[in-house]
Amino acid sequence: MMKTEIKFETALARIEKLVQELESGEVALEKMLEKYEEGTRLIRYCLEKLNDAELKIKKLTEEQGTGEFKLEPFEEE
Repeated sequence: MMKTEIKFETALARIEKLVQELESGEVALEKMLEKYEEGTRLIRYCLEKLNDAELKIKKLTEEQGTGEFKLEPFEEE
């Protein structure tokens, strides 16, 4: 988990910027490793957020027979 909570979109934009910087070939090796590590942390954070969202969506179930939907609280197993 990230030390400070950031928005998913912000993290994704930062990942894209890091990739561009790394692909440019203009980054010193030490800085390249730092950027790679930051990108790895951000990717893990984004994957965690996506997994959480997927679980919440799965909790959206159709009421039997009514055709309406209800949102059930997410309970981790």
